[in-house]
Amino acid sequence: MTAIIQIEQLTKSYGEHRGVIDVDLEVNEGEVFGFLGPNGAGKTTTIRTLLDLIRPTSGRALVFGIESTADPVAIHRRIGYIPGEFTLYDRLTGGQTIQYFANLRGGVDKAYQRSLIERFDIDPKRKYKELSKGNKQKIGLVIALQHQPELLILDEPTSGLDPLVQQSFFELVREARAAGRTVFLSSHILSEVEKTGDRVAIIRDGCLVKVGSIESLRDLAHHQVELRFAGEVPSAAFAALPGVSDVVASDHTLQLRVSGPITPVVRAAAAYELLDFVSREPTLEETFLAQYGHDGETAAAPAGRA
Repeated sequence: MTAIIQIEQLTKSYGEHRGVIDVDLEVNEGEVFGFLGPNGAGKTTTIRTLLDLIRPTSGRALVFGIESTADPVAIHRRIGYIPGEFTLYDRLTGGQTIQYFANLRGGVDKAYQRSLIERFDIDPKRKYKELSKGNKQKIGLVIALQHQPELLILDEPTSGLDPLVQQSFFELVREARAAGRTVFLSSHILSEVEKTGDRVAIIRDGCLVKVGSIESLRDLAHHQVELRFAGEVPSAAFAALPGVSDVVASDHTLQLRVSGPITPVVRAAAAYELLDFVSREPTLEETFLAQYGHDGETAAAPAGRA
């Protein structure tokens, strides 16, 4: 396989502050690669180094075999990028902004550009400063996608998007992969990468702690469940169920963590009079706290090159 992104012992420090430490990673041509981590883990630092927006303290990053510090313009010609915080020209309309970047690229397929605007339900006549965060994000996605680049580098791309627009985005990611293009997708939401990704790297405190297939996410996935009972809380009956841990009872409420299938918990709950049953997927930050502890120490050694 051809490596589109190669990161070798990449370290970036901001004075006394940590950025990333000895990151080794490869992303292959034609795959959707998820880059996961809690806020502040080092995801954006890694991406900005790939694009030569910041320079590494040590180590190096290559994109298309080109070292990021050697010829960033050659790299930028072949990528589509959306940053984690997206701001542009307030006085231009959304349509003018999209066309401005299309012109910088030397022109794009107009039919494809229009299809993106339609799929994201964008009003191209509204000025950028009048748009909500979600609508600004949609403009950014069109700019990143419209020239059909070889590599998409997307930093928290679904931030501010409503669920229907998120589905359109996931469809476009799958279409990019089907066309043989490569996607490097940064996120802090496990399910987001699980829907589209082939492989994943998980970063915490600037170090890689897990690199592998999407299937490897499943040993991290769990649900936080809260049950509110009309009567006494039967905590022992639930604590004995497979996959259940961290059981906490208070008043008429039972909170628990469920790894794997939630069916045993649902069946057990059916035997009692419930006032409420709430199940939610945790944020990645909560998952890390459960998986690697609350003291900042990871339970796994830093991961090697993928």
